[in-house]
Amino acid sequence: MIKKNSQMDFEKIKKFLSKKGYRLIKKKGFSHKLKYKNIYTTSFASLIIITFFYILPLSINKVSSIIKHNKHVENYSKKYLEKVLSGENLVSGELENDEIAQRYLYEDVELKEGPSKSVRIEASILNQLFEDNDYNLKKVRVNKIVKPFEVGMLPEELKNIESTKKRKDLFIKIVLPLILSENNRILRDRDILFKVLNKNNNTKSERQWLDKKFKQYGVVNKDVTTLKIRMDIIPVSLALAQAAKESGWGTSRFAIEGNALFGQWTYSGEGITPAAADKGDKHKVMAFSVLKSSVRAYQRNLNTHKSYKAFRKERATQRDNEENLDSTLLANYLNSYAETGEEYVKILKQIINQNNLKDFDKAKILPSSKSLQNNI
Repeated sequence: MIKKNSQMDFEKIKKFLSKKGYRLIKKKGFSHKLKYKNIYTTSFASLIIITFFYILPLSINKVSSIIKHNKHVENYSKKYLEKVLSGENLVSGELENDEIAQRYLYEDVELKEGPSKSVRIEASILNQLFEDNDYNLKKVRVNKIVKPFEVGMLPEELKNIESTKKRKDLFIKIVLPLILSENNRILRDRDILFKVLNKNNNTKSERQWLDKKFKQYGVVNKDVTTLKIRMDIIPVSLALAQAAKESGWGTSRFAIEGNALFGQWTYSGEGITPAAADKGDKHKVMAFSVLKSSVRAYQRNLNTHKSYKAFRKERATQRDNEENLDSTLLANYLNSYAETGEEYVKILKQIINQNNLKDFDKAKILPSSKSLQNNI
């Protein structure tokens, strides 16, 4: 028996117990180094866990924002394009933004600032040129093909042509290619627009192009729906009818002096002052460097001004229903174009119907060639 307080050498105790049949093993003491190592490991692991749970919410928010952004880009195309392609009605309700940014609307329109950039050709020479190139309206009405003539200025002799039919025919021959050319430009832009919107990711040049078009059509806040509704053509028959009405079939002073086919007003100080204007009137009629600029300004006016919002909505509805644009129906929404209101609409319809102008709605203009140079 070993007394509690007696001190014995470990080896003696080991021998004693060995004789009795027991085996004694010395337990090694706890290492201080191991103790500290465990503390360091536990602390490091705790730090990793704390950091993980701190970063996790931030990472989730970041990923969520990226996902939301990607969804926005996807909807950017599908929301406004696939509805059109699938035949859904895109123009129900007030979809177009009423706000308009005026600054860049006519930046690509050449207003008259000094002498015209074109040469005025006599009516007889124009008629001969058209005849030599087999450009006549009878054939156009049948084959729907228009020669790409681009006349810069109206001949002063238009008003002296006694035959009403010949005077109207010459006017249409001059203006028709200009309207088709500008409509083609819009259609090309419209095709690019849909392709850009149908992509999940756009290139830098595509984004720059889109920004440019937002400015040209006065679209604020880069509203895609508004741009899609505004960027569209004016039916040829309607444009011809308005040009005929506003310019007196090309005989008005504004048309001859300022290449103004559509009688658009301006308050900027540039333009032609109406002879019958009152002293208090501040408006003038816009003047252009060439006739084609007048057509572009007219299209931009109908495609952006708030007075023609209902016109654009009806046009978009016809598009959504896969219908051909109907000029006589669209004319109903142009009562604000002139002070005479509904009487003006009635006259436009008469011009369209009496002169069979709808024959030109499906006409196509041939590509330009060296033999038919611009600004003749």
